[in-house]
Amino acid sequence: MKPISSRDNPLIRRLHALAQSGRDRRKLGETLLDGAHLVRAACDARWPLKAVVVSDAGLLRAEHLALLDALPVDLPRYHLPDPLFRHVSPVDSPSGLLGLIDLPAPAASCALVDSVVVLDGVQDPGNLGTILRTAAAAGIRRALLAVGCAQAWSPRALRAGMGAHFVLEIEEGVDALERLAGYPGRCLATALGEGASCLYDLDLRTPVAWLFGAEGQGLSAGMLARADQRVIIPMAAAIESLNVGAAVAVCLFEQARQLRER
Repeated sequence: MKPISSRDNPLIRRLHALAQSGRDRRKLGETLLDGAHLVRAACDARWPLKAVVVSDAGLLRAEHLALLDALPVDLPRYHLPDPLFRHVSPVDSPSGLLGLIDLPAPAASCALVDSVVVLDGVQDPGNLGTILRTAAAAGIRRALLAVGCAQAWSPRALRAGMGAHFVLEIEEGVDALERLAGYPGRCLATALGEGASCLYDLDLRTPVAWLFGAEGQGLSAGMLARADQRVIIPMAAAIESLNVGAAVAVCLFEQARQLRER
């Protein structure tokens, strides 16, 4: 394991750029995995690691030591003092272990036939990662991210996704209306308005394109107009709305429940 102690080291400058800048991640074609869970998820999905970086504190954790022993012996490994590791960490509470991977090639734009999650302007990377994790857990296999969404492969979104990225087909920067042209299922939007139906009154046993909008503004006018039906989630009168991540979970697992009962 190679020790590094200087902020001027080229690898340190590179890791810091990847941790802080979406532009640099796109330029370098790389991103960071924070924590043993994500690194293990990448390995389980046979996603190639380029290097691992561990801190002094990280080397004291049995989970990290076991993972390091299981990684290929020829994988580059770097050891940083805790202050230097905090400098390159993409999160406020460093785990003590980072993995370096290439960004994936763009997902193939195949015809949509199954249920799919469509995100319109979801800008918080934590919310985005949570939604992707929920989608994967509910059996969804593809997510479309329209222009204006947070970067799916940012370290914060990856951390919130907890490995979901490695089992989903994620299309970023898409023209969602164009991708949904000819979609054989229904497009459902969680939104108030005339004619909105209660989620639990709907038959969700056929393919659905779930349309979810930004945390504050909701769906854009164009996406809302594309919806075949508006859906409301019933809740206690004192509560006005749900966080988009919570709304996604309620909707997708209601569909999963109906499919399971079938």
